Amino acid sequence: LRIASMTTATAAAPSLLTRVSFGIGGAAEGVKNNGFEYVLLFFYSNILGVDAGLVAIALLIALVIDAFSDPIVGYWSDNMRTRLGRRHPFMYAALIPIAVTYYFTWNPPAGMTGNDLFVWLVALTILVRLSFTFFDVPGTALAAELTQEYDARTSLLSLRTFFGWFGGLTIQILLFRFLLVPTEEIEIGVFNVDGWNTYGLVASVCIFVCALICTVGTHNHIPHLKAPPAARKITLGTVFKEIFETVSNPSFRALFLATLCGLIASGISATLNQYINTIFWGFTNAQIASITAAVYISAILALIIAPIVGKTFGKKRGAIVIGALAFTIAPMPVFLRLLGLLPPNGSEALFNIIFFITIFDLALIIATQMLMASMVADIVEDSELQTGRRSEGIFFAGISFIRKLSQGVGVMTASAVLWVSGFSTGGGGAGASEESIRALGFGYGVSVLTAWTLMLICVSFYKISRESHGENLRRLRERDAAAAASEAP
Repeated sequence: LRIASMTTATAAAPSLLTRVSFGIGGAAEGVKNNGFEYVLLFFYSNILGVDAGLVAIALLIALVIDAFSDPIVGYWSDNMRTRLGRRHPFMYAALIPIAVTYYFTWNPPAGMTGNDLFVWLVALTILVRLSFTFFDVPGTALAAELTQEYDARTSLLSLRTFFGWFGGLTIQILLFRFLLVPTEEIEIGVFNVDGWNTYGLVASVCIFVCALICTVGTHNHIPHLKAPPAARKITLGTVFKEIFETVSNPSFRALFLATLCGLIASGISATLNQYINTIFWGFTNAQIASITAAVYISAILALIIAPIVGKTFGKKRGAIVIGALAFTIAPMPVFLRLLGLLPPNGSEALFNIIFFITIFDLALIIATQMLMASMVADIVEDSELQTGRRSEGIFFAGISFIRKLSQGVGVMTASAVLWVSGFSTGGGGAGASEESIRALGFGYGVSVLTAWTLMLICVSFYKISRESHGENLRRLRERDAAAAASEAP
C-alpha cells in the first residue's frame, strides 16, 4: 500500500504552490552564481587589493573541491534514511550556512586587506560552495520525486531555471544601479566598499529566504516521496561502484557531454559579451543597460515556450529544434555585420535589431536549458530499471559537477579569441583597427556556433522519449506490485 500511494502521489502534477516553491529555490543559486561568476574576482582584486592571480587560485581550489563534493552529496542523499526523508535533512541543514558564509564573503574582517585575505577567501568560497551543494543537489533532485509525469517535470524545472535567471539578474541590477553609487569621497561607484558590504547582506538574506521557501514549500510532500533503499552495509568500494554504474547510463552520458559543450558556449558568450557590445557594436552604457534589463522578457518568454515545445515535440526533439534555431540566430547578426549587411554602428536601427534579436534568441536558449534540465529527471526511472536503485541525487549532482568543472574552458576559449584579435593586452576599442574588430566578431561567431553544434549532436544521442518514459513507469509499477504481493502475508 505504501508503494502504491507513493506511485500515485508522484505521478500527479504538483500544485501551483509546490511548483512555485520548488522554482524559487533556483533564485538562491542564481544570486550566488551571479556574485561568484561575475564580480567576486573584481571585488577581491580591484577593491580589496588581493593579487588577481591569488584570487584565481582561491576560486579554483574552491571550485575543484566543490565539484567533487557533488556526487558524494548526491549519493548520500539518495541513501539517507530519516523521518524527514532523503532530501530535506540536507536542505534544512544548509539554510543558515549558505546565508552566513555568503554574507562574510563580502564582509571580510575589518583591517584585513591585500594578500592577507587569501586564506579568508579560500575558506569562505569553499564553505559557500559546499553549503550550496548541500542545498541545491538534493533540492534539484526533488524534481524527479515530486512528479513522474513527463510534462509536469518540464514545468517544474522550467520554473527553477526561470527563477535562477530572475534572481541573478535582479541582484546584478540592484548592485550596480542602487548600491555601488558614488559619494563625496568616492567618485566611481564600483569602489564604494560600503555598497559591496551592503550587497553581501541583501544577497545573503535573499538566498536564505528563497532557500527557506523552497524547503518549507515542499516539506508536506515528504510522506509521498520515494522511500530510501533498505538499510545495508555500504563501503567506499560500494559507493564508487554504484556511482559508476549509475552514470554509465547512455542518456546521462549524452546530457553530460551536451552540458559540457553548452557551458563552453556560455562561457565564451559571457566573457566576450562586453567586448562585442562595446567594441564590435559600439553600444553606449545606456543601450547595454537596456539589453541587460531585457533579459527579464527573455526569461518570461522561455517559461512559456519550453512547456509548449516539450508537449508538442517531446523534450529531446524540442531541445534540438529550438536549440538549432537559437544557436543559428545568436551569431547571425555578427556575420551579417562582417558582410556589411546591417545598419552602421551608432544608428538607432542597428540597436533595435540587436535588441529584439537578443530578447528572442536568449528566450530560446533559456528554453533549451529548461528542456535539458527536465530530460535529466526522466533518466531516473530508466536507470532504476537497469540498476534497481533510485539515483536522482547522483544524476543532478553529475550535471552540477560538469557545470562547475567546465566553467573555465569557455573563458580560456574566449581568451584565445581575444589574443588572436589583438585585444588581450587591454586598451579597449579606442585604438582597435577594423581588422581586429573583424577578427573579434569572426572568432566569437565561429567559436560559439561550434560549441553549440557539438552540444546538439550530443543531445541527439539521448534515448528517452515520452513513449519510452511511459513504458519505464509501467514496468516499474508492475515490478513494485509484484514485490508488494510477494511480501504480503
